[in-house]
Amino acid sequence: QLQLVESGGGLVQAGDSLRLSCAGSGGTFSGHTMGWFRQAPGQERSFLAAIIWDNGGTYYATAVKDRFTISKESVKDTVWLQMNDLTPDDTAVYYCAADPLAAQILTIARGIKYWGQGIQVTVSS
Repeated sequence: QLQLVESGGGLVQAGDSLRLSCAGSGGTFSGHTMGWFRQAPGQERSFLAAIIWDNGGTYYATAVKDRFTISKESVKDTVWLQMNDLTPDDTAVYYCAADPLAAQILTIARGIKYWGQGIQVTVSS
C-alpha cells in the first residue's frame, strides 16, 4: 500500500518561494502519475500539476503554470512542487496524490487511489 507524506509547507510572505515534497513509502511511484492539488477554505480541491513517473511528462493548471514546477527524484521516490512568487491566494492545504491512471489525476476523479494527508501553506500579504 503506497503511502504519501507531504512536507515543506509553512508560513511565507507574498513574493516568496516554497518547495513542497511528497515522499512515498510502502511501494514505488513507478507506474503511477503523481499530482499536486490544493484546497482553500470553502473551496473545492483543485488540480495544480502532474507528472507521469515513467516518462516524465508534465501537466499544469493554467492558473499556476508560469509559477509552479513539478519535478521528481526517481531514486528516492519523491515528487517536488516548486512554487514561486506566492500570493495570499495561494494559501491552502496542499495535497499529493498518486494513481496508476493519469486521467484520474488530471480530472480529480473521486477514485484517485492514494492521497497524502495534506500540508498547510499560508502566504501573508
